[in-house]
Amino acid sequence: MYTIKMAGVMLIAAMVLGGCASSMSGGAYTRSQARQAQEVQMGVVESVRQVQLEGTKTPVGTIAGAAVGGIAGSNIGGGKGSTVGAILGAVAGGVAGSAIEEGVTKKTGLEITVKLDSGRMIAVTQEADEDIRPGDRVRVLSGGGATRVTRN
Repeated sequence: MYTIKMAGVMLIAAMVLGGCASSMSGGAYTRSQARQAQEVQMGVVESVRQVQLEGTKTPVGTIAGAAVGGIAGSNIGGGKGSTVGAILGAVAGGVAGSAIEEGVTKKTGLEITVKLDSGRMIAVTQEADEDIRPGDRVRVLSGGGATRVTRN
């Protein structure tokens, strides 16, 4: 029964971490990017390649996993055995929590190669949330530390 509760806690932690992930969408802007001028260039998509965007690697997953693992490990044995179990459980939980966080926040992305009207070629990688295909006429927006490709 205790193992089922721990699995439930880890699942809830994974869902919370998934909600913390920032978006790499072409349509998502940070607060600091709002109300800033962006350079707009027009172009045609030369190629689109599916890529994997890494998940986040913050201390949150490691700390949550270590806490859950430490509590679970402390229930092993008694006296010194419970202390050793807590330490080993915390280490294993931290590693597992970090891996869970990265896996939950991993996303599918697109590497979009665009031939700009100026003749210059660029590639932009962003979340795969728009249907962008080779031959599409697109806008490339740059500013505020980000570049994004959107359909025209």
